[in-house]
Amino acid sequence: MAPHAETGVGSMNGYSTYEAQTPKDLFTVNSPNVKYSDDHIESKYVYRTTAVTKGPNGKYTASPKETTYDFKVDRKVPKVGMMLVGWGGNNGSTVTAGILANRRGLTWETREGPRASNYYGSVIMGSTIKLGTEVETGEEINVPFHDVLPMVHPNDIVIGGWDISSMNIAAAMDRAQVLEPTLKAQVYKEMASMKPLPSIYYPDFIAANQEDRADNVLPGSKACMAHVEQIRTDMKNFKTENSLDKVIVLWTANTERYADIIPGVNDTAENLLKAIEQGHEEVSPSTVFSVACILDNVPFINGSPQNTFVPGAIKLAEKYGSFIGGDDFKSGQTKMKSALVDFLITAGIKLTSIASYNHLGNNDGKNLSSQKQFRSKEISKSNVVDDMVAANSVLYKKDEHPDHTVVIKYMPAVGDNKRALDEYYAEIFMGGHQTISIFNVCEDSLLASPLIIDLVLVAEMMTRISWKTESAAEYKGFHSVLSILSYMLKAPLTPPGTPVVNALAKQRSALTNIFRACIGLQPESDMTLEHKLF
Repeated sequence: MAPHAETGVGSMNGYSTYEAQTPKDLFTVNSPNVKYSDDHIESKYVYRTTAVTKGPNGKYTASPKETTYDFKVDRKVPKVGMMLVGWGGNNGSTVTAGILANRRGLTWETREGPRASNYYGSVIMGSTIKLGTEVETGEEINVPFHDVLPMVHPNDIVIGGWDISSMNIAAAMDRAQVLEPTLKAQVYKEMASMKPLPSIYYPDFIAANQEDRADNVLPGSKACMAHVEQIRTDMKNFKTENSLDKVIVLWTANTERYADIIPGVNDTAENLLKAIEQGHEEVSPSTVFSVACILDNVPFINGSPQNTFVPGAIKLAEKYGSFIGGDDFKSGQTKMKSALVDFLITAGIKLTSIASYNHLGNNDGKNLSSQKQFRSKEISKSNVVDDMVAANSVLYKKDEHPDHTVVIKYMPAVGDNKRALDEYYAEIFMGGHQTISIFNVCEDSLLASPLIIDLVLVAEMMTRISWKTESAAEYKGFHSVLSILSYMLKAPLTPPGTPVVNALAKQRSALTNIFRACIGLQPESDMTLEHKLF
């Protein structure tokens, strides 16, 4: 356990007093298609795609297509609260400590020397995008991703949430065994004043080995409207007590088993609400949280692999115009897989086998030692190559797919330092073979915590972006299913009837170019013709 000493700011109601950071414009766009006011950035954007038709002779005709959209971005950066379901878990306690440390600019000693707080691993806070090319020198100008649009700074986020365990967040941080004692000592007092709200606990949905943690639960062991209403009350109280403009809720609790999709129970919005009212046993805790958030128009993101968003939940979100996103944080092994498989297949190399083995010792691993919960994770990890394989009809015939297996074992000794071993076996030129073996040690919660921040920042940003076609009279928001979050998620949720994109480069490109469109800039083509044509 860390020594419980602390220096720094005081706290009130369990949340740090802190002066919010004021965003500043790093650049402006000089274009007749972009207008700036005190309240908004308005842009006119020509979206260029290629429409393809297949003729009776089997030949394709490709036709360039242009659609003009108007985007409007609210420039006022709100005060935002992040409520975590499973706040007392490894991810929740780690991201809380990380935000507090960054807020106060903390440094701490380790056996390898001093370390300073940072947001490494966050695409929004730790990466850049190309703005353009400097006129006189031809130098490529890159700007921090966070400065492309007026975004919330993670240091300004107020944190709260629920947990089935009554431990305060400092004690939970000790239990997680993720952070250095010298860092924990500096945030301990502040985090000790943070206590999770009682959560809902339906034993059938998580592993039986989690029962000893469940000492902070609402009455009732199956879905009910009382649970929905309590969650809604908790969110309203949190918003009021902390003078917040918005709340974002994110599930970082245990992986649940998959819920069966049953006609008349969870297939429509009306049936799902009725199933909750009647206490149907096939409604999961995460779905109950999602319904509460949808009814209050609070964005809800699922960071675990289960099918939280049953068809009825998606239809309910569409009905209320509420944002949802998921599923399952894409942090270590799967992020490597989605990048490497994309690279190999686009290089014309035919993958025939992918074997992924993991062992880990944190509570996530303990929960996944139950077969039903493991099956949820197996599905989210196994589908990440599907779109890349389907896109290459040269290498793969219809319905052909690489062999793909995923194994996860619980090994308490390794704690949060997950070991991931992957073997990629491929066919190459003239009957040859290539084998790539990767041993990846992933500090699980230190990879997942920046993803939590990214998901919250992007989801909040999407609440301030509206669009319309050139001929439409009124602006509207994006579709309720936030597929723009796909870069951070293993099993991206997409609007019904739309393709799932798992290729990492495409996901990053979509995120980047939607942000660029909001300020009237075309995608960077990387053709660099200005350097090639003389």
